[in-house]
Amino acid sequence: MAEKTLDTRRKMLEVDHISVHFGKKRHPFVAVDNVSFDIYQGETFGLVGESGSGKTTIGRAIIRANPLASGEIRLDGRRISGRLSTADDRQVTRDVQMIFQDPMDSLNERAKVGYIVAEGLYAPGRHVSEEERRRLVDKALLDVGLLPEFSSRFPHEFSGGQRQRIGIARTLVLSPKFIVADEPISALDVSIRAQVLNLLSALQKERGLTYLFIAHDLSVVRFICDRIAVIHKGHIVELAESEQLFAHPLHPYTKALLSAIPQPDPIVERNKTLLVYDPSCHDYSVDKPVWEEIEEGHFILGNQKELTEYRKVLESA
Repeated sequence: MAEKTLDTRRKMLEVDHISVHFGKKRHPFVAVDNVSFDIYQGETFGLVGESGSGKTTIGRAIIRANPLASGEIRLDGRRISGRLSTADDRQVTRDVQMIFQDPMDSLNERAKVGYIVAEGLYAPGRHVSEEERRRLVDKALLDVGLLPEFSSRFPHEFSGGQRQRIGIARTLVLSPKFIVADEPISALDVSIRAQVLNLLSALQKERGLTYLFIAHDLSVVRFICDRIAVIHKGHIVELAESEQLFAHPLHPYTKALLSAIPQPDPIVERNKTLLVYDPSCHDYSVDKPVWEEIEEGHFILGNQKELTEYRKVLESA
């Protein structure tokens, strides 16, 4: 984490009260409900929650794959959601890229690696010579630890970890500012997950990248993320710096996620208490929840009664 405080850092991405609905307009399914957060330049922002909580929906909304029902998304202060001009749409495509979850499904099996990595360079509005295109592809492959000679091979000739590196190279070739990493290691063998995480960290330092890192494993986001937001059924319930969240988790859902992290010590793992989150523990019938900064940089969703209890917990810590 940089020594500069978050307040003095430049906002790269602003997610401003966005909602995403699916299904019929009369009976919509609300996948994301009034979510807001900022991501600062050069940081890795973690978004965690169980399957179906809305994590990937937010990521796909940022890359403009999911339209917003309401709210706005801004990159460097400029709106990138909703209708854009052709020129702005192309610029957003270059600036914002996504690393997909499953390297087996995200690569075209019938295309050679060289074409897969260079595909974004063939987009309308890009005027890149064949020689320059080849140079950019070779550099992207080298940056992710693959040889340029691999350009002539097909995806099925590579392992899962190598295929994910190809996917990362495809993202890097456009020199994006912001990358949405949607559970980029969940489909990989445990033995190579750390390699991919270290690669992402190294690329961030070399290229000055900013990440939204989507995951369901809190132990992973603790390793790579500067700040973490916890999402449950389309609502962000807690947000804090990584170590702050692990040291003082307040929301019952966050505590339940933390309790599920496997422990390397078999004795500790056998004797640990697994917490189960029950939404009925909140009584919001009269006292409605608000989004509150409970301590510096630590935000939580709760009503006034809950916020009072959370403050007592922090004071006694």
